[in-house]
Amino acid sequence: MFFKATFLFSLLATSLALPTGTASRNVEKRGILQVQNYSQFQVSGGVAGNALTEVNAKFPINLNNPGSVDAEDLAILKAARKTAENAETKAGGFNEAIEAAGGEKTTTGRALQNGKIKNKVLKLQLQVMIAQIEAAQGKDTAAKLADVTKKLNKNVETDQKNAGQLSTTVNFQGTSQP
Repeated sequence: MFFKATFLFSLLATSLALPTGTASRNVEKRGILQVQNYSQFQVSGGVAGNALTEVNAKFPINLNNPGSVDAEDLAILKAARKTAENAETKAGGFNEAIEAAGGEKTTTGRALQNGKIKNKVLKLQLQVMIAQIEAAQGKDTAAKLADVTKKLNKNVETDQKNAGQLSTTVNFQGTSQP
């Protein structure tokens, strides 16, 4: 008899602990991105040619419904974009590394330039995503989106033109922490 009562109590407790429909809807609303170091979300290493695909794999945001993107994910996208920009222009970034390698005409400089182009694709694709999300939230981003998309297309074309060439990243310190 004691066993039967314990068993029934266990079943009751288990059924009460199951998630409800409301809880599962809250899970869907949570962001899908996680804060990462630049070294984890950068796409500059390896070979040139697939930068846009690599960026989209690292930041799998559903742009079919940009209005549904979580505020935390938007903040991470903005921080990652800023870090990608800094990796290009700030101390320890691509511009400095290319110059230290003797310019784009050296083997090392060329690989770094390919990495810089892939980094630009990262930065610009994140800007496009941000503009699309903000537009879905009612902000007027049409002019900015057109400008950034033009720059993105140019850099994607350059990346694809250099397909198969060595691409080198920089050891840049930054995160996607908002």
